[in-house]
Amino acid sequence: MAKTLFDKIWDAHVVTEIENGPSVLYIDKHLVHEVTSPQAFGGIDKRGISVFRPQNTVATPDHNVPTIDQHLTIKDELSRFQVNKLTTNCEKHGITLYGLNHPFQGVVHVIGPQLGLTLPGMTIVCGDSHTSTHGAFGSVAFGIGTSEVEMVLATQCVLQPKPKKMRISIQGELEPGVTAKDMILYIISKITASGGTGYFVEFAGSAIRALSMEGRMTVCNMSIEMGARGGLIAPDETTFAYVKDKEFSPKGDEFDHKLAHWKTLFSDDDAKFDRELTFDAADIEPMITYGTNPGMGTKIVSNIPELNDIKDSEKLSFEKSMNYMGFKAGEKLEGKEIDYVFVGSCTNGRIEDLREVASFVKGKKKAANITAWIVPGSKQVEKQAYEEGLVDILEEAGFKLRQPGCSACLAMNEDKIPAGKYAVSTSNRNFEGRQGPGSRTMLASPRTAAAVAVTGKIIDPRKVL
Repeated sequence: MAKTLFDKIWDAHVVTEIENGPSVLYIDKHLVHEVTSPQAFGGIDKRGISVFRPQNTVATPDHNVPTIDQHLTIKDELSRFQVNKLTTNCEKHGITLYGLNHPFQGVVHVIGPQLGLTLPGMTIVCGDSHTSTHGAFGSVAFGIGTSEVEMVLATQCVLQPKPKKMRISIQGELEPGVTAKDMILYIISKITASGGTGYFVEFAGSAIRALSMEGRMTVCNMSIEMGARGGLIAPDETTFAYVKDKEFSPKGDEFDHKLAHWKTLFSDDDAKFDRELTFDAADIEPMITYGTNPGMGTKIVSNIPELNDIKDSEKLSFEKSMNYMGFKAGEKLEGKEIDYVFVGSCTNGRIEDLREVASFVKGKKKAANITAWIVPGSKQVEKQAYEEGLVDILEEAGFKLRQPGCSACLAMNEDKIPAGKYAVSTSNRNFEGRQGPGSRTMLASPRTAAAVAVTGKIIDPRKVL
């Protein structure tokens, strides 16, 4: 019987089915950070049990860590407690931990692929919604709650209902200057922030296959922002080349054996999806959000929608969003002054993203009205940025590279956008207060962020030579 890629991976990991209920799904890799794990570890301690398969779990602190002076004691009491608690729990249960200042530390969804911990055909979970990032490798990866983190620690399995399946195909070629981030913001603007609810999404088509692994990770990372349970892309030669020779990827004969299986991971030609959507890559242009959810996005050269173009059921929330952002329906965004630029996060904190920014700002200077935070997604990205001379280019342009962490993506640390200030961010969410109480966030690509940084205003990056 024909199967989708999702079905092939899911079905191979079902331990048992509960009648009229969820599946008991085996988990190959469990990623852990400091925010959603303390209660989970506390739960197994209360039960008097240990972690069932600690070798399948990898931990790193990322959400709460400061991005300056990481060699010093963390100032914030709660952040310090959570990071220290992660260290204590990992030591107690024999879990691999890449703590602060370890050469492998970083944002959990950056280090997994970077170290070869993320492989095709896996099931991967983490107490973090953007676990969907790992689906770029042809894995079934999704975020779980704290009680489920406890469940996986205790059993290496999770109770999970099987979602419906959607395929989104992007056909054709992206225009020059248009990126993977623009692609996913475009898709979400078309189907809304709830258009993928109940589905696991496979991204397909020639424009998807043309993306680098970093680009694919950006797309899958934000599949959760359309309400989907996760996103994935069939592995191919681009995937295999990326995975090979990573720190913990299979080696020698084992790699060849795995590769033979990985090459079977694709949706069969006559596989059935519950919903199919197709978009033309040529219609995608540099994008930016204007509201308070990732679905409220538009082409930079376009205007905010008129109130008459908004569905009656959404007008109240639209007007509320406009009031929060200080915008008006029908208004043009291009040319508006910005206060902060943030480049980083599990969406766009990889070496390719830093290369993009450095290439764009080389020979230019940051605008005086801009405060720019450039935050690598991991210690390895940071190291590469220095080795490749990217840091020199950024500093000559007036930027400063900070240390790895989630940083201003969610402001659970010291990196907060002040109330009322506008930030163009390469992260994944623009909710009210997401980057700090009263902050106003506009999501965009690293290329757009770089253009905003050097001009001081919203601008289509294709207009900046």
